[in-house]
Amino acid sequence: MAVKAGIDVAKEFHWVAIVAAETGKVLLSRRVDNDPDSIDALIAQLRQAEAEHGELTAAIDLMGGVASLLTAMLLEAGVRLVHVPGLVVNRARRASKGGEAKSDPRDAATIADQLRLRDDWRIVTAEDDITLDLRMLVSRRRELVIDQTRRLNRLRETLAGFFPGLERVVDVTNLSDLRLLVRFVTPEEVREAGRDGLIDHMLAAGVRRSYAEPLAGKAIAAAQAQHVIVPGQKRMAEFAREFATDAIAARHRIGELENQIADGLDRHPDAALVRSLPGMGATLTAEFLAEAGNLDRFASADQLASAAGLAPVLQQSGKMNYLRRATAGSKHLKFIFYQSAFCAIRTDPLSKAFYQRKRAEGKRHHQALIALARRRINVLYALLRTRQPYQADYRHTTATAA
Repeated sequence: MAVKAGIDVAKEFHWVAIVAAETGKVLLSRRVDNDPDSIDALIAQLRQAEAEHGELTAAIDLMGGVASLLTAMLLEAGVRLVHVPGLVVNRARRASKGGEAKSDPRDAATIADQLRLRDDWRIVTAEDDITLDLRMLVSRRRELVIDQTRRLNRLRETLAGFFPGLERVVDVTNLSDLRLLVRFVTPEEVREAGRDGLIDHMLAAGVRRSYAEPLAGKAIAAAQAQHVIVPGQKRMAEFAREFATDAIAARHRIGELENQIADGLDRHPDAALVRSLPGMGATLTAEFLAEAGNLDRFASADQLASAAGLAPVLQQSGKMNYLRRATAGSKHLKFIFYQSAFCAIRTDPLSKAFYQRKRAEGKRHHQALIALARRRINVLYALLRTRQPYQADYRHTTATAA
């Protein structure tokens, strides 16, 4: 005999349901607070159930975040733990008696029932410190980049609202331009400072003279063309200076994170192999290693492609039989392979030739890039399996040696 434990994960407390694998009889269903003492008590009950009824497998519907403490303690206790995705739980619950009615006990029981039906769920393992650190760094960098994009868009919009001439001549993605906007954002401020004042300010902030002088000239010309004070200009100018100051701070923090990511890649055993593939820079390599996690869970390149949503999906019913594009899979993994393929067609002759061949076959730009991304998964998987870096002339070298 065997027992299955389904754990519905939540922030304040979890709900666990332990059922007999053969009969589906519920042996235990109770609340477990999300604290060490309560989880220790749960582990004791799991061990007791295993001793009385046979081998135990537990499943959670969420990984990371609020499930981190629970996951760490279960793995440390030696509990066999698997992941049943929340979407699967949702669909299975809706298809069972009760339909759309939802409760924590019902979700926990549904998770346990899924364990009874299938034995091929993804096994949860303890991650190494390097990969975990990379995941946190990459996640934080992604958040800051998204916030920075939104901040710069707000800066453009605010500038265009009261001083459109200046908004047209500055590049808010450039650090030197941001140095100017920290202090001078209204036509009056620019005219009062004069060309020399603007240049002196930027030079003191570390801007090169060759860049500061043309920028100052453009700013003066824009200020001379506008003498109207827009209603609300004072407050909008305050916000513009604030956006510029925050954008500079964010750039510095993103730079620090990228240095930490580089250090993490130097310590990761697979980083050099992944980076050897054209188009996989430091950031994309770190994002891939962080998102993919333990690469041993992918038994083939096809499985990795499926996880990234880049493997065609069979649609067959009666006489109908065709392949369609996948809609599932990790969007982050798909973006990583798509972006690296886009970079590769500009730097790698073989990738460019493959892309052009697909275009010649009638595929659109997006379709050709998807095809290239899928092909590059095979190459990347081979690099990781053979532990050999990418060689553009691999086939030629092999043929010559033979």
